[in-house]
Amino acid sequence: MKVLVVGGGGREHALCWAISASPLLTRLICAPGNPGIAEIAECFPVGSEDIEGQLALAKAEGVDLVVVGPEAPLTLGLADACAQAGIPCFGPKAGPARLEGSKSFFKDIANAAGAPTAAFGRFTEAAAARAYIREKGAPIVVKADGLAAGKGVVVATTVEEAEQAVTEMMEDRIHGAAGATLVIEECLVGEEISFFALCDGSHAIPLGAAQDHKRVGDGDTGPNTGGMGAYSPPPAFTEALQAEVMERCITPVLAELARRDMPFQGVLFAGLMLTKEGPKLLEFNVRFGDPECQALMLRLRSDILPALVAATQGELKDFDLRWEKLASILVVMAAEGYPGTPRKGTEIRGLEAAAQVPGVQVFHAGTARDDAGRLVANGGRVLGIGASGKTFQEAREAAYAAIAKVDWPEGFCRKDIGWRAL
Repeated sequence: MKVLVVGGGGREHALCWAISASPLLTRLICAPGNPGIAEIAECFPVGSEDIEGQLALAKAEGVDLVVVGPEAPLTLGLADACAQAGIPCFGPKAGPARLEGSKSFFKDIANAAGAPTAAFGRFTEAAAARAYIREKGAPIVVKADGLAAGKGVVVATTVEEAEQAVTEMMEDRIHGAAGATLVIEECLVGEEISFFALCDGSHAIPLGAAQDHKRVGDGDTGPNTGGMGAYSPPPAFTEALQAEVMERCITPVLAELARRDMPFQGVLFAGLMLTKEGPKLLEFNVRFGDPECQALMLRLRSDILPALVAATQGELKDFDLRWEKLASILVVMAAEGYPGTPRKGTEIRGLEAAAQVPGVQVFHAGTARDDAGRLVANGGRVLGIGASGKTFQEAREAAYAAIAKVDWPEGFCRKDIGWRAL
């Protein structure tokens, strides 16, 4: 099979790495890719949000399957375009992709499906939003309705902080049009889990769970980021909880989308809070998480490609995935200044030595080659150092041993990834 993976981050590197091991694969293409992906796939300089360009590439190269990594191409209709061209695509069409593209739509679907989620209000006027915040009090969560690159959520500990978030999102438009509508909801308390299910429009199978670390600093301090690391499986997420989430969250939501003639094919990412009342939905994403995908792929022992194909063909009902009885961890190395304005162009050395540590896999996220061919930082989250082991302690020690071999003074990472598991 010829496969095109859309995207160029750490998640896409992990997907390419997993797909490249499939005996079904004859050719692997990635667009736009990155220097790490280029070691295992042919990379083409087509932006992930260039729908026409991606479709033209898929046609020109005669690909048998398109695998979409980021959310933006899905909300822009890449899967729709592929369907019209007769090219199988792993990822939902624009309609069901609104589960991530619109917090309001997510809430509507969750409520219609009877899936447990936080109480909320929806607002298009700042004055009404502020009045709701003052009525409910803090802590309270303020969310931009649209896509905001993982930065459109403020967990406010005071009323003043929440009102400031309203001002910045709705009036200052720090997230552009994404903040024109706000969803303001109760602050759920508990342990946060990322759970993934493969879906074929009618059926779903569990893909596993991971736990992300959103805050930039050790001890979960500082501003939220796109994710500073992850580990899998989270000890708090038992088989019984997984069965409950499948029954109460995934299956009814799939049925509700199908009822609305919007069948969901792809990976459904449930952001969960394990509350005293049971698991509740924080959000749905319509793609693999980053960095959770990297942690999951390190543990997967099944051939991932047949599962992706089955999802596009409505054949997941009796599909079985095998997992290694290992723990995995992914530590993100970010550029100085992240999550604000990251410093770009700094040289990165030592990755070859890092990759030699047993159990370690290095994933590129925001890297590039400069005119001299040097590997340099080209984003905020730049590298993902992943490792697997028989225990979390073993995996964690391997990951940080590899990080110690990376020669990049301008990079930093959290030193406590996986602390809940330990």
